[in-house]
Amino acid sequence: MRLRPDQLDSHLSKTLLPAYLITGDELLLCQEAADQIRSACRQAGILERDVLEVDRHFDWSQLLDAGQSLSLFGDRKLIELRLGSGKMDQKSSAALQDYLGHADGSNILLVSCGRLDKRSMNAKWVKALEEHGAVLQIWPVERRQLGQWIGQRLNAAGLNADREAAELLADRVEGNLLAADQEIQKLKVLMGERAIDAETVAAAVTSSARYDVFKLIDTALSGNTPQTLRILQSLMAEGSEQIAMLGAVSAELRKLYNCAEQLANGHGIDRVLDGARVWDKKKALYKQALKRLKRRQLAELLQLAARSDSALKGQSDDDGEQLMQQLVTRLSGADLLPA
Repeated sequence: MRLRPDQLDSHLSKTLLPAYLITGDELLLCQEAADQIRSACRQAGILERDVLEVDRHFDWSQLLDAGQSLSLFGDRKLIELRLGSGKMDQKSSAALQDYLGHADGSNILLVSCGRLDKRSMNAKWVKALEEHGAVLQIWPVERRQLGQWIGQRLNAAGLNADREAAELLADRVEGNLLAADQEIQKLKVLMGERAIDAETVAAAVTSSARYDVFKLIDTALSGNTPQTLRILQSLMAEGSEQIAMLGAVSAELRKLYNCAEQLANGHGIDRVLDGARVWDKKKALYKQALKRLKRRQLAELLQLAARSDSALKGQSDDDGEQLMQQLVTRLSGADLLPA
């Protein structure tokens, strides 16, 4: 079956299917949908979670092994399969279909990946997930809807904000929902129950850190490696939330990868950037970055971002901060493998 994100809460209150696919490039909304499924699993007594990160060296027998191994805390567990861009060859597609064909519903499989195009949505492995479970496509919030979306999030956070405040914040975050959520949480701490207008938002933005994640991303896209590293070091010294910062960089990387893929298929750059909903004032930066970074290099950066995420969450012995430095350095054009 297919579900809209706004149907997920109601669905999970009634049932828990053997498999779910969350696909999309809006990191915040994808995270929140995954959190809803994780919460439903915990309420159902499913306390153990296996996380499988898929890269080009992934052994698909791990998925079957995870499905067959017993949970330490009960009879059931949640298996998270993270596919990155969602590109599946015949072997990996067959392995996932094989798992689903033998699944008895005792475990829950949560598959996540970037936005899938129309052709990929008709792939056999997606159809198998649709048959055995539910598929959720997370669509971007359009610019004309962003002010309303932010207003709803402000109200949900218990903040009394007028329309102008929401629209100003929409301009501030440039379509980055993760950043919008961070700004809302900051306003909640600063303002409490006081009314929020555009002047309040402007003051809060002005009093924020000298450098922010937007400046970090834009500087990296421009190819200025020394300045990129200075901004990153400043953010880290100020105690910025590293996982959220990485999430914003990863979202930009996924968008760049999708653009590079379209360019490799022969589409014109202006059409590609319009299709990716790149804001007009960022198009020049994207054009610069896409001249430096080819599809394979961006795929490697996405893998590095996944390693950074695992390290920052304590799931590996790697140095998360060091990997973050490598990531933004290579995004800015330094230390890249040949195209």
